[in-house]
Amino acid sequence: MLKSPIFSTAKQQESAILVGLITQKQNAEQTKEYLDELEFLATTAGVITKRVFTQRLERPDSRTFVGKGKLEEIKVWLIENPVDSIIFDDDLTAPQVRNLEMMFQDIKILDRSLLILNIFSQRAQTDQAKRQVELAQYQYLLPRLTRMWTHLSRQKGGIGMRGPGEKELETDKRIVKDRIAFLKDKLEKIDKQSFTRRKERSRLVRVALVGYTNVGKSTLMRRLAKTEVFAENKLFATIDSTVRKVVLGNIPFLLTDTVGFIRKLPTQLIESFKSTLDEIREADILIHVVDISHPSFEEQIEVVNVTLAEIGASEKSMILVFNKLDLFKPESEDNLDEHLTTIDENLLQKNLDRLKNSYLKKNTENVVFISAEHKENLADLRDVLIQKIQEKHFLIYPNWDPTQNPLYDWQGVVQE
Repeated sequence: MLKSPIFSTAKQQESAILVGLITQKQNAEQTKEYLDELEFLATTAGVITKRVFTQRLERPDSRTFVGKGKLEEIKVWLIENPVDSIIFDDDLTAPQVRNLEMMFQDIKILDRSLLILNIFSQRAQTDQAKRQVELAQYQYLLPRLTRMWTHLSRQKGGIGMRGPGEKELETDKRIVKDRIAFLKDKLEKIDKQSFTRRKERSRLVRVALVGYTNVGKSTLMRRLAKTEVFAENKLFATIDSTVRKVVLGNIPFLLTDTVGFIRKLPTQLIESFKSTLDEIREADILIHVVDISHPSFEEQIEVVNVTLAEIGASEKSMILVFNKLDLFKPESEDNLDEHLTTIDENLLQKNLDRLKNSYLKKNTENVVFISAEHKENLADLRDVLIQKIQEKHFLIYPNWDPTQNPLYDWQGVVQE
């Protein structure tokens, strides 16, 4: 009796190569860092990076992003090392995508924005977030729609040959535009509901956690709110806003965890996530969380500050929180293993003392250094936060007496 062949139903992990440019505006060191981040994004999306290609050009090639020589090098490498995708570190134009897909048939061509949109679609949980991501995807797709019909270019010329293809493309564009209009209408209705909910919260001080992606905002949210919030060591682990009522110093306030920012964040996402970003715009206090262990944390601070300015939230009262104190490595020392299961308390204190005397503390007010993961120095953060909350709270309730409110005890815990 012949046995039927057994086929695995396990989903094969996709593989990719990454491509980036060294230009006049972006030196070799920056390009390497951006490509490292792109690899982390690919890993978050479930893609294995097989190799990274870079090229030095004054500006991206208008036809293929990289030059002919680099394209040939990639083609030769792919003969022996097939992959599913080629991911570029910058946005590609419709002609670039079309030309690259003709050169690398059967291989998906992606850029950074499309990869980020894919991650957001995987992470979206609420109906609002799903519709926001879908809207951003359609807005990204619309100007690039012609690449979907490259098969028409292989048709013969002549009477009656071009018309059907043009109609098909126009029909598809109309469908996409109709879907965009539908999603905008639905999101406008959801936004009105969200505005009503936010308006009902206006009698409480509102605090929002902001920062670059994967700096530990959700972990800090868990520590401050004493509640379970999803946190993971991946980019964009959280894209839905999470709001919790917290009490510190016998004063209740609302704490919101928001989506993280990133370099080259697609403009479609900023536009689509208006309601989510309104949580930041309407907050009374911002807690800007920074990964002090990251070698380019200063650039990440600048990225966040620029994004806050773009959404009109740069003038908010802010606390700058440098997180991941346990992973901090001074450039002059290499004495900390990131994979240690136990943390040397003396080393944490040494790092804390060093940072408190650094320019980071001296040149800026309301700066705190913590390790949210190991609950290090959270008392300092609570002290600064309580002071900020009190200032805002007593503007709303000038005659507030916490001892007369039965809902809260003196430990700052919400009584059920």
